[in-house]
Amino acid sequence: MAEGIMEIGDSNFDAEIVKSDKPAVVDFWAPWCGPCKAIGPILNELAEAYGDKVKFTKCNVDDNPITPGKFGIKAIPTLIFFKDGEVAEQITGMVAKSKLEDALNSVLS
Repeated sequence: MAEGIMEIGDSNFDAEIVKSDKPAVVDFWAPWCGPCKAIGPILNELAEAYGDKVKFTKCNVDDNPITPGKFGIKAIPTLIFFKDGEVAEQITGMVAKSKLEDALNSVLS
């Protein structure tokens, strides 16, 4: 886990994401998922670049089934971008870094 990315789960999701004082990104993933592993280094770079303005988190869908169910997660990786505790953007699958930056800039505007 990168230094700027926090592991969250069903028990602390509301406290860390819904009540966050800044925009947040949740990476719904699983250890066996190839595309999840592939997008990891990109998220690490983004956490380094945007970490002072956006909270970066990961939620293991195998260990935490309630939260992904709440958001209708059917495929991973799925990244949900939250602003003021509400879903602002959702991206599923392996995508280009530029698409993730666009979503980050959107929640920061």
